[in-house]
Amino acid sequence: MNAPHIRAAGPADLDTVLAFWRTAAEGTSISDDRAGVERLVERDAGALILAERDGELVGTVIAGFDGWRCHLYRLAVHPGRRRQGIGSALLAAAEERFVALGGRRADAMVLTRNKNAHHAWDAAGYGPQDQWLRWVKPLTG
Repeated sequence: MNAPHIRAAGPADLDTVLAFWRTAAEGTSISDDRAGVERLVERDAGALILAERDGELVGTVIAGFDGWRCHLYRLAVHPGRRRQGIGSALLAAAEERFVALGGRRADAMVLTRNKNAHHAWDAAGYGPQDQWLRWVKPLTG
């Protein structure tokens, strides 16, 4: 099978990405709207990475770098395209981006209930840090 085409998302991709996440991503985020994704792409044009095959969006990952830490979000692969190396290609692109920016360690947001994702992250060399617990506070409504 041919390797996916990996590229950064642009403004023209945002509606397609949002629709893709409704099909392929596990769970939802407070930022899963056009304005939220638009802000991401405007602030950091290389952070939202797409995988395409034959012109079709088949995977995404957000590779955010704040100058200190490397954060991975929204690794999602189309359900009919899983186990074809798409997630691995996206993670490789994200990690290359981080290294080029000076990053030294990446962390990933992974839902506790998403056991399939746990296997994928483990296979990619990531592991949970049991000493950390995520604390959140919504800043709007």
